[in-house]
Amino acid sequence: MSRRDGLPWAGKRYAVLVDVGYLYAAAAEILLDVGSRRDYRVDAEKLISMLIERAADIMPDCELLRMYWFDAARDRVPTVDQRVIAQMEYVKVRLGNLNSRGQQKGVDAMIRTDLEQLARHRAIHEAVLLAGDEDMVPAVEIAQAYGVRIHLWGVEPLYATNQSERLVWESDTKDMLTPDELKPFFTRAGHSPAAVAAHKIAGAPMAEPTPKVPSPAAVFGQRESVAVTMTAADALEAAESAREQYVPSKNYAKGKIDSEEVRGIGEFVGHKWLLTRGVDNIADLLPGPQLPTVIDKELLVEAEKELGYSLRDHPEARIWVRDGFWERIHREFDLDIDECED
Repeated sequence: MSRRDGLPWAGKRYAVLVDVGYLYAAAAEILLDVGSRRDYRVDAEKLISMLIERAADIMPDCELLRMYWFDAARDRVPTVDQRVIAQMEYVKVRLGNLNSRGQQKGVDAMIRTDLEQLARHRAIHEAVLLAGDEDMVPAVEIAQAYGVRIHLWGVEPLYATNQSERLVWESDTKDMLTPDELKPFFTRAGHSPAAVAAHKIAGAPMAEPTPKVPSPAAVFGQRESVAVTMTAADALEAAESAREQYVPSKNYAKGKIDSEEVRGIGEFVGHKWLLTRGVDNIADLLPGPQLPTVIDKELLVEAEKELGYSLRDHPEARIWVRDGFWERIHREFDLDIDECED
């Protein structure tokens, strides 16, 4: 084990275990008075960074092993945001199942198992547990029996409590995340800062966008990008070359292509482009859904790399990739898809 600066580490280690369902629900209730995830957006990357820094502040003599981010997804297929979180340093995403009624299944069991295993194998000496369910109590007791101290964090409620009284009793220390700490990371759906930027960029009501298909150079400026330097022929050649390295997914090996998986990859590529090329540059592609040929080829190449198989013989899947890409872009700017297609 070594520290982030590369030097050996011989001190104590700790882990941060976050019940995302509890954190999001409790924060959304006190900050926005909403209950459904469809009603709000979370800047999860910055929220996670804040939580990691907060934990480091209270345990300056210990080293972070990792953060465990316990969430849920339909059929345990990660969403675009969950895919992005999974790529963060020192963060491990654990996914339970999200049923048709929006209920999480299996998340509590995963938290208990990980906490118990970390303690049993002496992997940690301290644990920050951000949760509220009484089901955590047996795992807390077992971890404590192995010498691990449990620091329970909660979301400060408006009134009463949103954590099990027994869980509070059994933990070694207790602390609360305040509304002021959480407010920067939660916004109502349709009120993101990107929406305001989109209005300024467009210079007109979003309901009546002016269709345009800009050139790759106009979109991406001087950024180093395949879209800037490639011709359509070059992009096609790159795609053909990349296909030789593809490893088909399990679904594809069975002769099936999952539309939700493909659409999700399109969303994921859209999210990456927003991060790497900038919101302002991506805004120049609006309102869509047409992309310049070179950029469209790059989108399909990236999607095929993520999927592990070629879309050459699957025109419907190429449409799903584009649909997912535009869903992510339109969501970033709070644009209605139907309005953009008029």
